[in-house]
Amino acid sequence: MATDDNKQALSRRDLLGTSIKVATVGGLASMAGPVAVGSGVLTASVGLPQVAAAATQKGKGADVPPGQLDEYYGFWSGGHSGEVRVLGLPSMRELMRIPVFNRESATGWGLTNESRKILSEGLTPETREFLKKQGMVTYDHGDTHHPRMSYTDGSYDGRYLFINDKSNTRIARIRIDIMKTDKVLEIPNAQAIHGLRLQRYPKTGYVFCNSEMRTPLPNDGRDMNDPKKYVGIFSAVDGDSMTMAWQVKVSGNLDNVDADYKGKYAVSTCYNSEEGTTLAEMTAAPADHVVIFNIKAIEEAVKAGKVEMHQGVPVVDGRKEAQSMFTRYIPIASNPHGVNATPDGKYVVINGKLSPTVYVIEWDKVDELFAGKIGEKDVIVANPEVGLGPLHTTFDGRGNAYTSVFLDSQIVKWSIGDAIKQHKGEKANPIRQKLDVHYQVGHTNASMAESKDADGKWLVALCKFSKDRFLNVGPLKPENDQLIDISGDEMKLVHDGPTFPEPHDAIIVHKSKVNPVEIYNPNDPLFADLHALAKSDGLQLGVDSKVIRENGKVRVYMLSHAPTFSMTEFSVKKGDEVTVIISNTDEIVDLAHGFTMVGHNVCFEVGPKAHASATFKADRAGVWYYYCQWFCHALHMEMQGRMFVEA
Repeated sequence: MATDDNKQALSRRDLLGTSIKVATVGGLASMAGPVAVGSGVLTASVGLPQVAAAATQKGKGADVPPGQLDEYYGFWSGGHSGEVRVLGLPSMRELMRIPVFNRESATGWGLTNESRKILSEGLTPETREFLKKQGMVTYDHGDTHHPRMSYTDGSYDGRYLFINDKSNTRIARIRIDIMKTDKVLEIPNAQAIHGLRLQRYPKTGYVFCNSEMRTPLPNDGRDMNDPKKYVGIFSAVDGDSMTMAWQVKVSGNLDNVDADYKGKYAVSTCYNSEEGTTLAEMTAAPADHVVIFNIKAIEEAVKAGKVEMHQGVPVVDGRKEAQSMFTRYIPIASNPHGVNATPDGKYVVINGKLSPTVYVIEWDKVDELFAGKIGEKDVIVANPEVGLGPLHTTFDGRGNAYTSVFLDSQIVKWSIGDAIKQHKGEKANPIRQKLDVHYQVGHTNASMAESKDADGKWLVALCKFSKDRFLNVGPLKPENDQLIDISGDEMKLVHDGPTFPEPHDAIIVHKSKVNPVEIYNPNDPLFADLHALAKSDGLQLGVDSKVIRENGKVRVYMLSHAPTFSMTEFSVKKGDEVTVIISNTDEIVDLAHGFTMVGHNVCFEVGPKAHASATFKADRAGVWYYYCQWFCHALHMEMQGRMFVEA
């Protein structure tokens, strides 16, 4: 406790944290002595100033001075915001927010005709009809969880980023070249897509999706009071066409998923093996399982037509009682959570959550399992104890794993090789280090660790609570992103900063894998509908500026070129349906324009050489100004015009 003579305040973490430090303060008995670390022992007697210095030590290369660029892109889920955030690492600067499932007023996502089409065209017919009755075109929100970049032969290829929407059972695809969402697909027959991972070989390929909630199939009301007829659904989506490939019925509630590096298997953690509907029922059994999916066997059944058809999707029965070649169930401790494949392609790590252990499964043994040569438990080659509440594991490419431990608020570094030795009965301690993080960490991910090119430089800890870390901003606190240097023998915490809830998951990708354009191709397929519309009106998009009137519908083709619109006024009649189509003719990098129609709920962004449109009802008589809301020129304020609405 601090005194007038000793201003140092001693916290629980200073005394009891397990970051291989021992604190002593005058007036407290010395705590010097041996401290276990991995297979060796450290002897430490460290005072609080040294502990504080160690806790804030900057890792080499962590600072990125003004004018210099980061080495990595970070793709963060936006959680409840429904977006994806792009960060630069190691600076942790937020560079961009990509709207996905959310309505976003800066860019007009969810308001422009183009974005509304993307958000709505992948919905099931039933959903479209339901939303239509609510006066809606698409859902108003999303809950993004697991961003993953597409692969070719196990390496990131920079084509796409995929992410799920748990709240409305959707996935989305983001084009990396323009950092814009280009496809959204609702997953039929399922409910609440949580886990999302990608096929790594030969390429992506499949996007694997877990429905977390069990429902009847079909879910049309006839069996809703009979939970015995509920099923979990595992889905494979064709990532190139963004269409459904196939689905598998499973036993229990699917959680997270990952895939191997040979294109053979996907693995999902699964809780509620009891198949209950209440908390008591769902936690009654002492064990749950992971489900391994045999991709080749499923594909062969689909090709042969040995499937059920539900909402146009081929579905095979992979439930435990079916005893098919589609799945195998590996019993493990209750309520497992994360599942993460090692970058060397040899193993996959299952995180225990309610068990203090993680499980290591060897992929080659899965071959033997499906061949009937070994039993389910024989695929497990290690089961080290890492701490209370292991959730997710990532890797440095040097044989070390890093597991986020929720209840202990730690990142635990451990050796996969020593964990396997220990499991065989050899004398080995796999634990290398435990580092305190603040507080109650969920996902963790290391640089390039979701690919075969893991480089072991940086790791992020996405902490669910910040509490006393930052200035008080009221009852809703920020969460805390922490950056850890893992390039040396010891982990070093080098940055923490607030982030708006909820950064559920993230990946760190080297900048060499990400090559966005800076100016749009005006003939990009993204603008195909606008080109077709202009052609039907006898115009050339991006060249002609004209007003087209047709039976109460008005189409206004307008060019924007700093600092003016090609049309500074146009007239419509009250009640007309007005579509404004803006083409940005500037070819200068970072020169976006915008179009805002005052008082009509219209505001959107148009990048260099891009086109965008919005439709609204001109139901307010009088003079209504429009202006460019994206700063573009010294005379930006003067870039405006008037819409005259005749009574």
